[in-house]
Amino acid sequence: MSDFDPKPKPDQDPDMTRWGAGPTGAAPSRPAPSHQQATKLSSDPEATIAPGGSPASFIVTSHAVLFSPGTVLGGRYEIVAQLGMGGMGAVYKAYDREVQRDIALKVIRPELAENPQILQRFKQELILAREVTHPNVVRIYDIGEAEGVKFITMKFVQGQDLASLMTDGKGMEPNRAADIIYQVCEGLEAVHKQGIIHRDLKPGNIMLDEQGRVVLMDFGLARGVEGEGMTQTGAMLGTMQYMSPEQAKAEPLDQRSDIYTVGLIFYEMLTGVSPYASESAITSLMKRTQERAKPVSTFVQGIPPALNDICSRCLEINPAHRFQSIGELLAAFDAWRGGIAPSQISMVARRVQRRFSWKYAAAVCALVILIAASAVLIPRLRLSETAGVGGEHAPVSVLVADFANQTGDPELDNTLEPMLNLALEGAKFISAFDRGDARMLAGKLPHPTNKLDEQASRLIAYSQGIDTVITGILTRRDKGYKLALEALDSRTGKSIASSDVMAPTKDELLKSLPKLAAPIRKALGDVTPVSAQLNEVAGAFTAASLEVVHLDALAMEQQFAGKNKQALETFSKAVQLDPNFARAYTGMSGAAANLGNLKEAETYINKAMEHQDRMTERERYRYRELYYAIVGDWQKCADEGTQLIKRYPADRVGQTNLSACLGELRQIPKAVEAARRAVEIVPKGALQRQNLSYFSTVGGDFTTGVKQAEEAIGISPSSEPSYLALAEAHLGQGDVTAAADAYHKLEKMSEVGASTAQAGLADLAIYEGRFSEAEKILEASIAADLKAKRQDVAAAKYATLAFSELARGEKRKAVAETDKALANSQGVGVRFLVARILVEAGELAKAEKLAKKLSAEVQAESQAYGKIIQGMAALKRGQAGEGVRLLSDANALLDTWIGHFELGRAYLQAGAFVQADSEFEQCLRRRGEAIELFMDNTPTYGYFPAVYYYQGRVREGMKSSNYRDSYRAYLNIREKAGEDPLLNEVKTRAAQLTASN
Repeated sequence: MSDFDPKPKPDQDPDMTRWGAGPTGAAPSRPAPSHQQATKLSSDPEATIAPGGSPASFIVTSHAVLFSPGTVLGGRYEIVAQLGMGGMGAVYKAYDREVQRDIALKVIRPELAENPQILQRFKQELILAREVTHPNVVRIYDIGEAEGVKFITMKFVQGQDLASLMTDGKGMEPNRAADIIYQVCEGLEAVHKQGIIHRDLKPGNIMLDEQGRVVLMDFGLARGVEGEGMTQTGAMLGTMQYMSPEQAKAEPLDQRSDIYTVGLIFYEMLTGVSPYASESAITSLMKRTQERAKPVSTFVQGIPPALNDICSRCLEINPAHRFQSIGELLAAFDAWRGGIAPSQISMVARRVQRRFSWKYAAAVCALVILIAASAVLIPRLRLSETAGVGGEHAPVSVLVADFANQTGDPELDNTLEPMLNLALEGAKFISAFDRGDARMLAGKLPHPTNKLDEQASRLIAYSQGIDTVITGILTRRDKGYKLALEALDSRTGKSIASSDVMAPTKDELLKSLPKLAAPIRKALGDVTPVSAQLNEVAGAFTAASLEVVHLDALAMEQQFAGKNKQALETFSKAVQLDPNFARAYTGMSGAAANLGNLKEAETYINKAMEHQDRMTERERYRYRELYYAIVGDWQKCADEGTQLIKRYPADRVGQTNLSACLGELRQIPKAVEAARRAVEIVPKGALQRQNLSYFSTVGGDFTTGVKQAEEAIGISPSSEPSYLALAEAHLGQGDVTAAADAYHKLEKMSEVGASTAQAGLADLAIYEGRFSEAEKILEASIAADLKAKRQDVAAAKYATLAFSELARGEKRKAVAETDKALANSQGVGVRFLVARILVEAGELAKAEKLAKKLSAEVQAESQAYGKIIQGMAALKRGQAGEGVRLLSDANALLDTWIGHFELGRAYLQAGAFVQADSEFEQCLRRRGEAIELFMDNTPTYGYFPAVYYYQGRVREGMKSSNYRDSYRAYLNIREKAGEDPLLNEVKTRAAQLTASN
């Protein structure tokens, strides 16, 4: 991941507002000031001391009411210091004696207080801002009046405004600027959700505390999107420097006006200059109604292309061409920083993070579906009879919409819906569509929304082939809480079933969900007795409190948004409240895995498995499958996945993850079949098509690999692993140019994408024998990885660098690079590649030490690699028979491409040409497996050309007439670069053999 981290620090008070730079921390009590404490706070010659003996001593200037430190307003608010002054009045740090805390106090100018419209706007600031509760939006407490002075009180915390950080005329570092703007957008998203547009966003209204958290301030000009506002038609309000074009022309405004202003601020943060700098504010304002801003890249070299594009799109003159919602803008930032949906696992992590759908660790019924901006309607999915359980019932898909929460209790927002999914999926034929995916789809509708109301849910259901939409209404009654559900046919909107339940408490409401789901399950075709239904899922609905479930649901949303650190913290809070809550532990495991912390992931999944009694049957299968994936027991993983889809044939999680487990076992045809079934179940899932692309490529079906990768990109253009899959499929076809093009596109998408793409480009260079170029790419990429603390990724590249050095005969340099690889990672793949290079370089003792440790490990894969190294060492000592035996044993443990390649070399050394020829034929037939030897996003096709060289040697020994084809194939790949030391030998052998014939 990139360094861009928009999440607040875990120890921050989520209710803290940064305003002012004074000291924080209120004293328990303070002495009342004397009347003589009033002092002149301004050099304004018109300033005078207000008459009268009021405890609120203040100074009236031509600009504002100025209170002196120590003044007590209304007998309650003691003025500490002036923080700032604006057109509406002044802002002070004050001490609230009643609740004993520091606050910020905003005072309206007396002459403005006489104006009813201005006063109404002042009141509106309180009314609107109090509608929003979000850590990135100012928390306003109250409005008051004392001694004829009107004021607003709000949260205070030490900090500084963004304007003070932008005074040097230099652009900020892009990651920091993006961090700040991301938080601005998160605050604006909360504001826009309430139907409010800010209209006066500017650096002076954006505060940062000492921990870097951002808070939006000053809602004096805000209004509801549907409201009439506080101005007459044609009036123009706002700060001229940061107005949108439509604001400048006094046209109707909507949320896209705030998005334009965000673009202006972001532009200035990145470049240090305004995109419309001019001799006057009016000229600048007119320019932005007529001229497009020059790209940020004009001023800043090396700006990430994605950030350049984000800024430019925000600044489109026509609102229709901008991001249409803050949600879209946030998604663009997420895509840039590599924050793909949680199951689009980090492309630089170890093998289990590549093809396995970690999102299900947090969302029991979730499956990653990255949707294109314009969804094409598809036929409703109906699987064949094999999708039923013993022919009992065809699969039924459901989408649970957002419940209308009329209780006013935010703890019930989006909390019960995921649990209803769980209750519904107790029926073997019911598959619940992931609500996170649905919410993302809702943002792509013709009228984008971030809410899953009935209309949006039905549109999504229709486009995705979902059978049923379930809506709900939550109300508060004298006797407790009522939840009423209705199941609707997604096409017709007709009611299929309804049910409701009354519960005395929120916790009882949670426990009532299985009973509430029973009538709907029956209407959808479930014949399981209600008593059996309740018994099946009872444990999963046991939680210490609804707060635990709410935290779990919140963490799931965070994880879906790619905020894995934040999700891990929220899941942790849930298990602190309920140490037996299994679902949260699985979420922690998934989040840790996404962050590359596989040891932590294993710890958390072990904790989850200690509480299997708190899971449904379907969850137990899913989580055991996940558990075995984390610990690397791929056979058990495949066994659990097989049992899962046998019991629940339409389970998206089971089919997707089963393909990954089978792939790790090198059972490629079965992996392809499982991946194909996953695509049938989720035809618009980018992850599913990406997996089918990858396993098709590994299986040698490169045409399907290309097609499915392109389909995945069409569904989700920001899906980085899909570009990797496309590059690898093109490479399998022998189209190096197309593969390089896909890598270059990936390189521009994010830091993580760039790292992976550079590994791929270096691999292409090695494949073609351009070793010097490969080493240059790798050295620069390693430096970037180490700077970003991607040690495992850097280690893999050190191993590749060592291989390149070895290939051009630099054994000493190669050995030096292996030391660096091991210093950064002890991953199985890294240790194996390092040991292999050490054998080739003659460092047998060091290689065998690594081999011994690999062979002693529990997993078959490690043992197989250990035996390969031992076999290679035996060959190096001239013990061909022992080498063949060890390498054959390795292949019996795990049938790998590299194992067959080394066994072919062993047979060649032993003079067993027929056997050697058979092994190299296998390597050619299974060439797709050479593209990623370890299935870990590390391209390794540079190992492949040597097959042709050794095959030529074998056929030379066999006196076969087709030896030329092998040598010619090798030369076709490597001859053009001219760096390969083997070229002269290959040419000489080919020439000698041709002459002798």
